[in-house]
Amino acid sequence: MSYYQKIQQILGDKSSYYLDHTCEKIRRNRLSLPSFDSVENFQDSDRNVQVLKSLSQLYNHGNLAHTGYLNILPIDQGIEHSAAFSFYKNQDYFDPENIIKLAIEAGCNGVASTFGVLALHARKYAHRIPFVVKINHNELLTYPNKYDQIPYGTVKEAWNMGATAIGATIYFGSEESNKQIVQIAEAFEEAHQLGMATILWCYTRNEAFKTKQEDYHSSADLTGQANHLGVTIKADVIKQKLPVTNFGYKNINFGKFDDEMYDSLTTDHPIDLCRLQVANCYMGKIGLINSGGGSEGESDFSEAVRTAVINKRAGGSGLIMGRKAFQRPLKEGVEILNAVQQVYLEEKVTIA
Repeated sequence: MSYYQKIQQILGDKSSYYLDHTCEKIRRNRLSLPSFDSVENFQDSDRNVQVLKSLSQLYNHGNLAHTGYLNILPIDQGIEHSAAFSFYKNQDYFDPENIIKLAIEAGCNGVASTFGVLALHARKYAHRIPFVVKINHNELLTYPNKYDQIPYGTVKEAWNMGATAIGATIYFGSEESNKQIVQIAEAFEEAHQLGMATILWCYTRNEAFKTKQEDYHSSADLTGQANHLGVTIKADVIKQKLPVTNFGYKNINFGKFDDEMYDSLTTDHPIDLCRLQVANCYMGKIGLINSGGGSEGESDFSEAVRTAVINKRAGGSGLIMGRKAFQRPLKEGVEILNAVQQVYLEEKVTIA
């Protein structure tokens, strides 16, 4: 059985729905598509030679090297979700070295984690796999919980440990978003001056975005605009949740929108919704990587493959997937990451 046939088998009766869809609203010929020379998207930019070198290191490492696609392992949930909750299913990952080992074993482009995790083993591994140091986090030990992003270290610290890139989160739409935008814009500029690449987790966060009818935190229009703000502050890669709905502006009734905007740009097909996210990343000139989502158990393998198919066919640049991989034995974690990589390596999975 070829891998394409295996993908068809995994997608089941939805195989044609995902693999044969054509995007008619935003056509593929408008996009800058991932390729072996994706770093060339920055050749006329203000990024210096050292940043281009760092981007090349990230894109040209691991099993997806020289394809223009990224598969990054992110494990910073020990801060965001509590270490006990994140690692009780697999206690190995209380030990930070195992985080790095998983990324290497699976052939990922890079490993994204905290200052503490990556600093503890920087001398041993920073030259073996690109480090993406996540410089800010939301901590949920404060009660009642509040939703803010706190800097846990400096850009210079990340550079000193040999990081290829820094990562950061902004909660667009939150009360604290103005402060976060300024903080991260300044951090990204410093990172570029030092020669590191920048990856932005573009999340939406506002109580009003979740109504009785729908949760619009993952709507295509709101996440797309978050992406557009992210590329505005010069993120080199955008990380975003896969869209599962649309009409956030319209149904919450705020911002700028009209019905024609939705009719001309997208449909309710998952690939079209993701295509709108890609379009907001300067038509793909800035790579969009979607998150793999939480672990749900037996369905993780098929969900990971489905997400990869949607992202790739939409014109995205890969997946950043953690919990589906590390909340299981090493062998199974490697298998699920490799399955995602195979989607991007499979030539028959084309751009819609």
